[in-house]
Amino acid sequence: MRITGIEKIKVRVPAKADTLNSPEVLDPMHMLVLDGKPSWRIQFDQIWKYIYRVQTDEGVEGLGESYRGVNPQAVDGMIASLIGSDPMRLNLRSLPIAWSREYDGFEAAIFDICGKKLGVPAYQLLGGAFREWVDVDYWTGRRTTVDAIRKAKEGHAAGYGGIKFKCNLEDDVVTWAEGIREACGPCFSIVLDPNCRFDRPAEVMRFNRGLEKAGNIRCLEDPVPRWNLAWYRLLREKTSIPIALHVALPYMELGQMVQDVTKAIQLEAVDYFNFNCGIANFVRMADVADAAGIPCWHGSEVDLGILEASYLHASAAARNCTMRSDIFGQLVREDDLIAEPIEITGGRARVPQKPGLGVDLDLDALEKYRLLD
Repeated sequence: MRITGIEKIKVRVPAKADTLNSPEVLDPMHMLVLDGKPSWRIQFDQIWKYIYRVQTDEGVEGLGESYRGVNPQAVDGMIASLIGSDPMRLNLRSLPIAWSREYDGFEAAIFDICGKKLGVPAYQLLGGAFREWVDVDYWTGRRTTVDAIRKAKEGHAAGYGGIKFKCNLEDDVVTWAEGIREACGPCFSIVLDPNCRFDRPAEVMRFNRGLEKAGNIRCLEDPVPRWNLAWYRLLREKTSIPIALHVALPYMELGQMVQDVTKAIQLEAVDYFNFNCGIANFVRMADVADAAGIPCWHGSEVDLGILEASYLHASAAARNCTMRSDIFGQLVREDDLIAEPIEITGGRARVPQKPGLGVDLDLDALEKYRLLD
């Protein structure tokens, strides 16, 4: 088998109304520099991404999806490198292209091809599945107190067991937690993700006791700047609320790397991990965390259906991926660009069972959201 061509289709799929932030707290969520604009200046759903269709001489097509705002020149170079190669002879843990933000979209397509060729779901290429269903969270961005409670009630009514919020020090997260407990009960749990914007442990301690008393905070994710893991350990010592570290390999330009996992374990800095990355690296990092007895979940960039299918296969193959994952693109985006949406019911997403990634393109939707260069 040989790769004979790779088509890249540039798309942009906006968010649905009322899925991101309250109008009073508009808060762009793209963390990386893009087109010379500083981080936190662009809303993520306004940024394009690529859909890949990888063709082979045997008629097997692999589907891939890039992260948003990747480097077009790097993408073109990777396409040139992959054409002519035999997907079945590649090492799926280390493809012959640069490890970068652009890598994971092509990795998904190669896993799709290999699974289809062998007639097995992609998770079988990772050693098999521990689970057929992956727990997932409801999600929204930054909210006013009234909206935070309203969105939690939406998720609870839809059968979800918890919700994840973006937030910062301006938000009254204690009142959020108290109101959500009253509206949804004590078992509906909350992840607070300020993207390191709680600044310092001293700031967290101002409202820590109130959150502890509410009793429904599942964890604080990246509460303070992640370069100082000693602060994470200090928070673990000062609060009963679990502390989670988000290791996002697509953010390598911000210094994030696989070795963050071992550093956090050595420093006893975290209770949980959130990993978002490609298929092979997710299982790699999850296995390291599992050896240390630390559970994890799969993160995301609020992606479309192809990448989210790849996340489900990786989550299924990781023993300790037992926490609610950030697989909620279909809740947020106008379309997922796949023919049959990922099945989500009762706060659980079903791992696709067809060969490869187990999803097909919705060609009409692809044309609707295609951008012309």
